[in-house]
Amino acid sequence: MESQLHSNGNGNGNGHGHHHLDKVSAAGLLVALGIIYGDIGTSPLYVLKAIAGTEPINEEIIFGALSCIIWTLTLQTTVKYVILTLRADNKGEGGILALFALVRRHAKWLTIPAILGASALLADGIITPPISVTSAIEGLRIKFPEITQDTIVEIVIGILSALFILQILGTKRVGFLFGPFMMIWFSMLATLGLMWILKDPSVLKAVNPAYAYDLLVRHPGGFWLLGSVFLCTTGAEALYSDLGHCGRGNIRISWIFVKLCLILNYLGQGVYVMSLKGQMLGDHNPFYSLMPEWFLPIGIFIATSAAIIASQALITGSFTLISEAIRLNFWPKVKINFPSDHKGQIYVPSINILLWIGCVAVVLYFKESTAMEAAYGLAITLTMLMTTILMAYYLYAKKYNMWGVVAFMLVYFAIEISFLIANLEKFPHGGFVSLIIGGLIAFVMYIWIKAFNIKMRLTEYEKLDKYTESLKELSSDITVPKYATHLVFMSNASRSSEIENKIIYSIFQKRPKRADVYWFVHVDTVDDPYTMEYKVMTIADDDVYKVNFRLGFRVPNKINLYFRKVLEDMVKCGEVDIRSRYESLNKHNVIGDFRFVVLEKFLSYDNELPLWENLIMKAYFFIKQYTPSEDKWFGLDTSAVKVEKVPLVIRPTENVGLKRIPWN
Repeated sequence: MESQLHSNGNGNGNGHGHHHLDKVSAAGLLVALGIIYGDIGTSPLYVLKAIAGTEPINEEIIFGALSCIIWTLTLQTTVKYVILTLRADNKGEGGILALFALVRRHAKWLTIPAILGASALLADGIITPPISVTSAIEGLRIKFPEITQDTIVEIVIGILSALFILQILGTKRVGFLFGPFMMIWFSMLATLGLMWILKDPSVLKAVNPAYAYDLLVRHPGGFWLLGSVFLCTTGAEALYSDLGHCGRGNIRISWIFVKLCLILNYLGQGVYVMSLKGQMLGDHNPFYSLMPEWFLPIGIFIATSAAIIASQALITGSFTLISEAIRLNFWPKVKINFPSDHKGQIYVPSINILLWIGCVAVVLYFKESTAMEAAYGLAITLTMLMTTILMAYYLYAKKYNMWGVVAFMLVYFAIEISFLIANLEKFPHGGFVSLIIGGLIAFVMYIWIKAFNIKMRLTEYEKLDKYTESLKELSSDITVPKYATHLVFMSNASRSSEIENKIIYSIFQKRPKRADVYWFVHVDTVDDPYTMEYKVMTIADDDVYKVNFRLGFRVPNKINLYFRKVLEDMVKCGEVDIRSRYESLNKHNVIGDFRFVVLEKFLSYDNELPLWENLIMKAYFFIKQYTPSEDKWFGLDTSAVKVEKVPLVIRPTENVGLKRIPWN
């Protein structure tokens, strides 16, 4: 008998209908400002400085660069992300791994762009906080020229360290301040930009794409400036990643305001830079140079706060990305905390430490924001390229017009490959740092998904009904000491009729485990982010049950809690009696004891895996020893859990040249 499907009320997904996603509200717009525009919103701190800081200021270069910025924000951010990519929501959730979850059933090779894109995005999360905060703090030099670079490095490390400590407490308390603060930031950008545009309205000509064309095609070396221009759109991926937090409607409407403020500020900076025609930019930061002298301390404070908010958004995004990667078998099963009841708010201690070490190392290595600009942007171009591949496949799978899909691919491949080529110039100047970080992350992801597939291939399954009678006989055999009233095995077998032969071996051979009721629990991770469902298969009444959980890839693993809910539902329906079978306890309605058994695999020496697979599995088990055990991952009560080690590959000994000789 199979029970009806139960759910927590969310049904399939998280209740985000398309109507809900497209809804716009004042509060939603404010939340969107606070959460998703930090990275792209703080780019005026360093973009024009990176473009104009290399050679004497030339009007043709500045007009061309401003035109490139305006059209990059339009084509890359507005058209690709805000208009097109936001359509690809996975039950209201966005981001490169949510997009991969939508298409992964169609083609195995899509795993490669997903791994490359996600690892480059995480690498970007290590270099963005240092560049944003350092660029903001360096403004202090204008007011206090005596401040040394070492002092700035110390201040930046102090701010970043405080930010990472704050993660432990959860950010819900300070999150509500982000929106209004970013509103002040963008209003300041627009006001400062407008003040300078009024001094020389001819800068508005930069809206004409002909200036961008002239710079890229006719100006010697103009193409290589694309590496610096690209910095203006590095936060575009965050718009898509935070779709679930803010909703499509709120993102699209708020982006109109944000884009206008950014363009006004860039144009204002353009007016200032062109006032220095023929000179070197030197130590001048075009962003701070827009400010009147009296406003500088206030401006530096607002800029630093915006940079901290941008860093916070990236850290939160990294936690979300890792939690998705774990559920999709791309990352080790590390500990995940839920610091508040706020939906989707998670904290991953190991990633928090790794990000902190990475950010501090980047600050100590590069020291100045100009050196970071030389390294920044290379990794994120890879993420954008991979999103284009996955998005094109999504549009193809959804039967969109074929010519439209081809046009989308060709246009964005041309744009993003151009950015990638221009950014490759940064490789020797520090770009290798972000590629090394991204490469290490991609290596772990590759090992993890390959090892998962090898384990699945090597796991042998048996039909459960073959052993039903044996389980019932063992259950009533009083000559075998009782192991538990209820014995619960965590199983990999997704089919309700099957079980791993290792579990059968554990029950009957390793040490016979007699129990009154046997439970086999399987957890299936589904592509709908917030699904919480289960089904129960009764194999033998009051003796053997199989429970299959269907959990979304953003649902916390709390199997202890969910299993208790299953038992409550079954007791209510009269399907099972969970009272103790000991007479003295049964008459007092005492609940029977529960014992969980988790099988932890190890790589046996006597295995016949091919060399490459053997190396992958050795790397997998080496990394795995530094991650929490399976019982902790499943959220089981450790006092009632037995972890059994079983070899991954069992082979009968063959062709062993061992000879018996008579005993003298």
